[in-house]
Amino acid sequence: MPLPLRVLILSDQEDDVSRFTDALRQSDYVPSSDRVATPPAFREALGHRWDLILATDQNRRMSLLTALDILHETSPDIPLIAISRGSAVKEEAVLEVLKAGAADYITRNQMSRLGVTVVREMSQAEGRRERGRLEQQFRQAQKMEAVGRLAGGVAHDFNNLLTVITGYAELMLSQGELQESQRTALQEIQRAAERAGSLTHQLLAFSRRQPFAPRTVQLNKLIVQMEKMLSRLIGEDVELITVVGADPATIRTDPGQLEQVVMNVVVNARDAMPGGGKLIIETANARIDESYAGPAVDLKPGAYVILAISDTGMGMDNDTIAHLFEPFFTTKAPGKGTGLGLATAYGIVKQSGGAISIYSEPGRGTTVKIYLPSAEGAAVVESKKQAPAEPLGGSETILVLEDEPRVRKLVCEVLAGRGYHVLEAVRGDEAVRIAKTYSGRIDLLLADVVMPEMSGPQALELIRARHPKMKVLFMSGYTDEAMGHHGVLDSGAPFLQKPFLPEALAQKVREVLSSQARAG
Repeated sequence: MPLPLRVLILSDQEDDVSRFTDALRQSDYVPSSDRVATPPAFREALGHRWDLILATDQNRRMSLLTALDILHETSPDIPLIAISRGSAVKEEAVLEVLKAGAADYITRNQMSRLGVTVVREMSQAEGRRERGRLEQQFRQAQKMEAVGRLAGGVAHDFNNLLTVITGYAELMLSQGELQESQRTALQEIQRAAERAGSLTHQLLAFSRRQPFAPRTVQLNKLIVQMEKMLSRLIGEDVELITVVGADPATIRTDPGQLEQVVMNVVVNARDAMPGGGKLIIETANARIDESYAGPAVDLKPGAYVILAISDTGMGMDNDTIAHLFEPFFTTKAPGKGTGLGLATAYGIVKQSGGAISIYSEPGRGTTVKIYLPSAEGAAVVESKKQAPAEPLGGSETILVLEDEPRVRKLVCEVLAGRGYHVLEAVRGDEAVRIAKTYSGRIDLLLADVVMPEMSGPQALELIRARHPKMKVLFMSGYTDEAMGHHGVLDSGAPFLQKPFLPEALAQKVREVLSSQARAG
């Protein structure tokens, strides 16, 4: 079957066009061509897409070496084949052109092998482009992983600070003897801390360290349920069009976090259409394999559900697209965005085992495609059981192990205020020493997970030798990755995520002491 071929011909003679294209047609190609003769025209032509460059060696307005220099300056991966008008070329001239980067040098009486040369060069060029795409994806993945680790660490430190801020604000609000201005100031502190906490959760989502509660979800149903909310979000000047697939689109993900992904993408689409436009949300099932011809995404072969969100907005260039998933990168004016929306979406989608790709052109809108692994079975409706209310205080002895002094001070004050007898330790070895020398019974170890020298789980193993019936409650500003590394998630031990409010701390402590006491 004849193959189309876009050919740029470098020659000062019109006759060369027909000579070169005729030779390509004889080799079963269907060439479309353009001819340029000068360096400025060549540079301009390289702004378009070409499969092949054929250059004569007798162009009086541009030499082969000049053409190769220009080609290397602009760096497009386009094979250049030199063709002589004569039947013979000096060997040193051939070597000089080949060393300069020409794919081949063909004389007039060798035109019959042009087709074979083109097949070889097209195959090699495609291989180079594919390697380049894979290398780019690998570098991007490494960059995102590094930024994700940094984001997770920053979020952990923020969670410790927010625990102290929100904790003491709530303690002061609970005292009751406050002037109205003082109460208002404390409430503003709480609200500001809550907003900071939401940014922290976005960082955790980007770094894939946010708590993740996957369920089987019908994507079509979820999108339909979001329509009213999305319509209010985008405003009256943007038309919302929803096209859900006829087949079930069943996935396994955290529905709340997926809704956050959709809202983040939709907000960006709305902001890209300040004068109004159309927002199209589509769902479809697809099978991804080695022959998949869609956007370059890092996915294992298998069945996927695709969620596509398209807008008719201003679009973006490739340089902007390359930075979109980086935290705090934003195209919006200062103060108009945090730059965490798409970073959060990236982390949530990756956490769901999927991928996200963006296609956009300036002035032609943007399409965001989200690929999520398909799951069998219908969505389940989960009901939460209401636990009976019980007093949030007690008289038990609790050993608090926390290396952050302000968090430790807050936790000890809250527990002592609830009637508990509190022992406190800064490091794991100190907690072990206290447990060995304490003559009474220790009912609960409340320990941070990640600490210098000795982690909370390591300290627990040593303390349990002396207090085998002691209960445990871990706490941390880290989440899934750190907990998995330290075996907390696998052990099934109770866990309290920072930041937490004093009421939540008291409730969790009472819950652990009571439930484990009943189990024993």
